[in-house]
Amino acid sequence: MKLRNRNIEKLHTDEFDALIIGGGINGAATAAALAGKGAKVALIDRGDFAGSTSMHSSNLVWGGIKYMESKDFALVRKLCKSRNHLIKSYPSTVQEIRFLTTITKGFRHSPRYLWAGTWLYWLMGNGFTKLPRLLSPKKIKQEEPIIDINGSVGGFEYSDAYLHDNDARFVFNFVRHALNYGAVAANYVESLGAEREGEYWLTQARNVMDGSTFSIRSKVLINAAGPWVDQHNALTGQKTTHQHMYSKGIHLIVPQLTSTKRVLAFFADDGRLFFVIPMGNRTCIGTTDTHMEHPEVDVTAEDTAFVLENINKRLTLEKPLTQDDIISTRCGVRPLAIKADQGSDRDFLQLSRKHVIDTNPDSAHISIFGGKLTDCLNVGDEIADEVVRLGVHLTDIDYRWYGEPPEPVKQQFMDQARRMNLDAMTAPTSTEPLSSRLWRRYAEQAMPMLEKIRQDPAEADILIEGTEYIRCELEHARDHEMITQLEDFLRRRAKVSLVVHHEQLRHSKGLKEACRVLFGDDAETYFDTYFAENRDTSRPYSSPPVEID
Repeated sequence: MKLRNRNIEKLHTDEFDALIIGGGINGAATAAALAGKGAKVALIDRGDFAGSTSMHSSNLVWGGIKYMESKDFALVRKLCKSRNHLIKSYPSTVQEIRFLTTITKGFRHSPRYLWAGTWLYWLMGNGFTKLPRLLSPKKIKQEEPIIDINGSVGGFEYSDAYLHDNDARFVFNFVRHALNYGAVAANYVESLGAEREGEYWLTQARNVMDGSTFSIRSKVLINAAGPWVDQHNALTGQKTTHQHMYSKGIHLIVPQLTSTKRVLAFFADDGRLFFVIPMGNRTCIGTTDTHMEHPEVDVTAEDTAFVLENINKRLTLEKPLTQDDIISTRCGVRPLAIKADQGSDRDFLQLSRKHVIDTNPDSAHISIFGGKLTDCLNVGDEIADEVVRLGVHLTDIDYRWYGEPPEPVKQQFMDQARRMNLDAMTAPTSTEPLSSRLWRRYAEQAMPMLEKIRQDPAEADILIEGTEYIRCELEHARDHEMITQLEDFLRRRAKVSLVVHHEQLRHSKGLKEACRVLFGDDAETYFDTYFAENRDTSRPYSSPPVEID
């Protein structure tokens, strides 16, 4: 935790061009963009980075095909271009994937009509992906035997993209970029509110881990608090033209249902899309779309029953999925941007995830509403433009602040991995070779890992049963990824707690060894704290009984 402690010291001794509140995808991309372009940037989050909406997505990077039906073609065009740009910029992480959609008799559109729509979608994406296909029920069954084609009138296949790793890992890599560019970032630092004093914002902050408080000075204050943007604006007395509505979405993680690397898409009984998404040796099923009044949510028994009922109707499994098959769940809210004067009676199912940047030039305050992973690079660039308009000088305005390292750097890594025969050390249970896995997750920062493995092959040993994380990854996370709580690693830097059952982790000798790597002599305390504070998400949430006097 030395990195975090050093950064907290800098937070209250330095002055910044911009302070960003919130380390989700909007805040992380903003921090990387501003720092890369030459601003002096601070980033804080009251929890861990990517600790809310940004760790509960479908892991899909898509052009918004569902917005075709509402004829929001401008948004679709923008998102398709953003998807293409991410695929080109992060070829190891953001990859094209096929979506096979099955249509049942009586659906509001025919397969041919929808297939024609996928051609328009393909054209709006500049023909960047593979061509769409129209499929008969027989062809669907040949290619995906687990799909129940009873009542099917056919389907279609088209392309979008997905994150090979988890969404929270993708977000953290933007934080990592920002740190590399000189930003000062710290998790578990809460903003208690801010006031404008002359040319600066003075933000009162609290170190959540020890309760100490201090002030942070910045020329510009950027509210990227995700679902809590409105609440933080209330703390600072900001009046904005937009506000949030909330839609809850859940996913169930179950054992792998099909070995094919494609997304299976269906329309649920209520007409909304839901997906069967590959996740290594697991499968992710979801999502729901439930209007909520507040951003604090959890999975209910009704949520679980809805997803299980709908998936069991559409797949021919050896036995139907039940509650006992669920390994873990993801549950979060989508913050949907609406005009403040429109009220909360809008039909949220018709709202898009597009982001809105709300700037108060008089106080040099920016709020970011809405947003999604697909559009993150646009958010970073647009905020940089806003900050310039607010008077901050960016020394390298045209700097390309995102993307994987150049091909020669990757080739150097792969050549070194080949010379030491790294892939021969890949565990039989792993889903990909060690060389591609380490490059995708760490890029040039994986170079020192190769040297560690060369000196001691035990560094390539998997530590936690049922996962693919090797010893030198744990050491890297300890030293460079601001692991403050065990959950930061298990759920966000990695996806261990998504793919390994809670009770299996509790009895894992490998996890206890991982704790010793991460926390040294305090390993047992962090281990016990994790299981005391984090419930088994495979079971629906039930409120504690209310005590009656």
